[in-house]
Amino acid sequence: MTPWQLDITQMQNCNCDFGCPCQYTVKPTHGTCEASIVYEIHSGFYGDTDLSGTKAGFIAKWPGAIYEGNGEIQLVIDENTTEEQRKGIEAILSGKDTDEMATGWYIFNAMCPTKHETIYRKIDATINQEERIGSAKVEGMFDLNVKPLANPVSGMPHRAAMALPNGQDFLYAEVANGTTITKDSSILQLPNNTNTHSQLSRNKMNNHGMIKE
Repeated sequence: MTPWQLDITQMQNCNCDFGCPCQYTVKPTHGTCEASIVYEIHSGFYGDTDLSGTKAGFIAKWPGAIYEGNGEIQLVIDENTTEEQRKGIEAILSGKDTDEMATGWYIFNAMCPTKHETIYRKIDATINQEERIGSAKVEGMFDLNVKPLANPVSGMPHRAAMALPNGQDFLYAEVANGTTITKDSSILQLPNNTNTHSQLSRNKMNNHGMIKE
């Protein structure tokens, strides 16, 4: 097993209502799980390869809950990466060199028998977890925009968060409102991700799962 470790900020959007019932072992709001996610890798390594300053993401879809399987996934890695960095990021995001069930990536890939070819595109991303705002553009694949939840009466920003002390994908996440616009050239389309659940989190993890500090 090649050793690896990452310190990342992640921003994701799914088609569930705000709060995403899947995080609480309840079925998805509309029965399916359809998601986009972008990662900013602040620091990290895969073996002897430095992954600091890189970006990546994916689109994934399941016909039911994630744990029911039969999903499909496509990874995207920023084009401004070396061949060795691409190999390392792809291995990690594919759940390889990872203890069984230790990371969300392991689980997502185990539940996706259909794995589309990884693509390399320009990724621009700005993520502010504390303010619950962010934007990402994955060239030719998707745009993801996130804004704070709004109080239904006053319209003022409403703050809510989720904590999963034993989580594989995050330990603490700010909840927000997200919209994903997939491009025509994207293999996977997300037509149902408009003003739906989004979450932003900062995580450290390695081969064995989340690093708790």
